[in-house]
Amino acid sequence: MFQLASLRLPFLGRNHLDDKNRVIGLKSVDIHDIETSSDKSTRTLKHLIKANHVNNSILFHDLEFHNHAPHILGSAWILGATSDHLKDVYESELEDLEPWTDSPGEVSLHDWRDFLGKKEYARAFVDFFEDELARNGYDWKALVNQYMFQGSKPLFNGIISGLAHPLIHLGYGFELSSREVAIEGLTMAATCYNDIHKYLDDPAYTRPTPIPKSSTRELFKKFATDDRLDAFVEARQGEEVDLMMLIQKNESLLLDYWNAWDLTDPTGQFHECQEIGANLLVGTVSKTRTYDFFLVHTLTSSHACRILLPLIPGSFQVPLLRQWLFLCLSAYLMQGRPPLDWGLIGKYELEGRDLEWAHKRALDSEKSKDAHYVKGIRALGVAAKDWDDQARWFEKAAVKFAAEFHGWNFDANTQTQHVQ
Repeated sequence: MFQLASLRLPFLGRNHLDDKNRVIGLKSVDIHDIETSSDKSTRTLKHLIKANHVNNSILFHDLEFHNHAPHILGSAWILGATSDHLKDVYESELEDLEPWTDSPGEVSLHDWRDFLGKKEYARAFVDFFEDELARNGYDWKALVNQYMFQGSKPLFNGIISGLAHPLIHLGYGFELSSREVAIEGLTMAATCYNDIHKYLDDPAYTRPTPIPKSSTRELFKKFATDDRLDAFVEARQGEEVDLMMLIQKNESLLLDYWNAWDLTDPTGQFHECQEIGANLLVGTVSKTRTYDFFLVHTLTSSHACRILLPLIPGSFQVPLLRQWLFLCLSAYLMQGRPPLDWGLIGKYELEGRDLEWAHKRALDSEKSKDAHYVKGIRALGVAAKDWDDQARWFEKAAVKFAAEFHGWNFDANTQTQHVQ
């Protein structure tokens, strides 16, 4: 694939003085300007993203599911997909997506916060943010800065709502430098907004905890074996559960663990976060060789963190990590805390395979039109380039996932195979 020159987005802080609050020193991933390229595959990507933006709702199936078209299109393109492959992927996505429907009313500058969390206003929020884009001189980064990071209760403090889809979507908006995807990310953040924001907005939730301060891995090991959480898993009996309901029922214990995270080395501990995300996916594979559909979001959202951490205001870096940890603890509990095999990935034999082999699987295998499969491989590949040493840990995780994936398991307790 023709490789675009990467560019560094301007800093998004409320002002440049916020640089003093930057505690995570990662360099930006390559940012691609898909608007200006003349090669065929990039033009195809640009046109498909615009077609998806105009025609397909960001929420569908009774407003429960999220539109992943930009995620898989962007991931496949970065991995080297041809124009024809991108078109095939988009046609596959269209089989499930639904057209836009009108909202009950409009959203305006003076009342937009009144409609937060109201998914039926998705179309109205897109229209509102596009109007605001024009008011901002078509500077989409200024638009994101204004609506994500400003005010006493910034929208960004709830970015992990909706199983982190707003975070993931916004990440692709920045990585592809796409104002359409960025506006969709803003709209997802607005419509998926729920009570999870209060844990950052209200300092009372950051409180002393009876659990000793722990590293990321130590915290998860304790959480996995805390028998006080067994009652919730047993009461669930394999039934679907709403994540916010789970959080409300287990709030005190979740907050105890959340506040026990000893964030003394944010950059190094983000490395640990990405290891946790990989382990939650690859280290919990079921007996039927299916992978947990909900836990894959902990990995792909960690990749979104990787994209955004170098670009967002410094004062939001650590809060983003804390949001991500809260998501992981909650999702892991929701899926019944399946046993984590901490040595599984390290023991895996590559047998001559490498990241390039895994990337080809993402484009050429029978699962190449599965958005979460493609995104998962790519997230592990980016982590490998960031963190891998001679042990090639993330590379092993990518190859193992690429080679052994047979479908998604939607409930880790039932070990039931679901292939989509």
